[in-house]
Amino acid sequence: MFKKLIIILVLSFGVMFLGACTNIDRFDNSYYTNPIPGGVQNYVVDGKHYHVLSSSKGYDKKGTASWYGPQFDHKITSSGERFDMYKLTAASKVLPLCTYVLVTNLKNGKQVIVKVNDRGPFVSTRLLDLSYGAAKKLGMIGGGTTQVEVKAISPVALG
Repeated sequence: MFKKLIIILVLSFGVMFLGACTNIDRFDNSYYTNPIPGGVQNYVVDGKHYHVLSSSKGYDKKGTASWYGPQFDHKITSSGERFDMYKLTAASKVLPLCTYVLVTNLKNGKQVIVKVNDRGPFVSTRLLDLSYGAAKKLGMIGGGTTQVEVKAISPVALG
């Protein structure tokens, strides 16, 4: 009986966390609202409260982006995926996990589409933390940060 309970718990954990962004393959006409069933929408980091938007629809912000890479490579992200510094992903404090965004480097016009799969950056002046792969495509590796525009896009736009 105890073994069955452990197996059920392990399987439930795997479905809930490791498959957190599996709905990204469902290309419908909606933006992401609650990609993780029962997922936490509010959280606290270092005593500061963060509120995740109920929807990514209409999200369009300008601000500073930074990037992260080797020190986090292969660690588990907030979505339950393993971070791969070469994939096109990002961390956002407020966007629902699994949201896709179009990021434009305002200094050189380069663009990249990334999937939000983590939380951060927890520096008040930064809007987004990009993976090394995304930062490289935007031409921002040398400077560490750059001014960007971040627009949520519908999954239909990816199809």
